[in-house]
Amino acid sequence: MTKIKLCGLARPADVEAVNELMPEYAGFILVPGRRRYIPPEEAARLRRQLSPRIQAVGVFINEKPELIAELLRDGTIDVTQLHGSEDEGYIKRLRTMTDRPIIKAFRIETMADIEKARACSADYVLLDSGIGGTGTVFDWTLLRQMDRPYFLAGGLNPDNVKAAVEALRPYGVDVSSGIETGGVKDREKMAAFVRRVRSVATE
Repeated sequence: MTKIKLCGLARPADVEAVNELMPEYAGFILVPGRRRYIPPEEAARLRRQLSPRIQAVGVFINEKPELIAELLRDGTIDVTQLHGSEDEGYIKRLRTMTDRPIIKAFRIETMADIEKARACSADYVLLDSGIGGTGTVFDWTLLRQMDRPYFLAGGLNPDNVKAAVEALRPYGVDVSSGIETGGVKDREKMAAFVRRVRSVATE
């Protein structure tokens, strides 16, 4: 069954909705300057409200590995998601500090990007259309050459996610702007998104 990651949680109400819906992953944006950014101390508060059955993912761009490792050690997050220019050397260095899962995001525009994602040593790769949270879809036909589990991101919403899961069968789907109204998480859209992903497994 395709895993679900609801990303960009920023309010206690967002966590309440996630706890009702029980996706496998919930994401916190820990990138200063991004619209959905929350500071680590706020992420820690929200993490304490999050069901222990849901893995908390911290999203970073070119952050110091030491800070990421500290947030993993203190339980603020369970999984790291890297959205910057982090290379294999960076991933290797982070692995010396923690054994927790690493997701590396790739912007997919050409087959060369697919090849980079295939070769990455991270536990999982996330395939997106941009830096993250852009709400735009990339060319999914490129994924025919993808032979490792991946998170599909970029432009997903309750209207298109079922078709995406049926066609591509990704390991997971990742959504942020597609479950928002007016820039904040929309409980009805969140519920519709989760329902439509899970409906594929029951058909």
